[in-house]
Amino acid sequence: MDASESIRSRLLALGVRDADVDEKFIRGSGPGGQKINKTSSTVWLRHRPTGIEVRCQAERSQAANREKAWLELCDRLEARRRGENEAARQMLEKSRRRGRQKNRGQKVAMILMKKHRAKHKTNRGRVGEE
Repeated sequence: MDASESIRSRLLALGVRDADVDEKFIRGSGPGGQKINKTSSTVWLRHRPTGIEVRCQAERSQAANREKAWLELCDRLEARRRGENEAARQMLEKSRRRGRQKNRGQKVAMILMKKHRAKHKTNRGRVGEE
């Protein structure tokens, strides 16, 4: 299985279609002189639904940069998916903890605190009452 097949399978697993991704080949920037100024070897990808952008000019070859850019896009989309799954799991765990029964020590502490607050409140009086 070569790299393009693995990229294609990762994108399929993420539910990303080729039509959702904009791909451009642009001129690079930085050191490199005439070579970098004349060739469009930099690859720019943008996944429209999420807005994730990837730009790669690590290699002199457009094909190598294209492969690296697609791999980076897959990595970022997978990281985003993991983050969403983790957030959903944390919300579920939070609601589970919120609904759980209190233990005996927590109940005793809560009643003591209520009695303590009630004692403070009984010392308060109405304004103008004497």
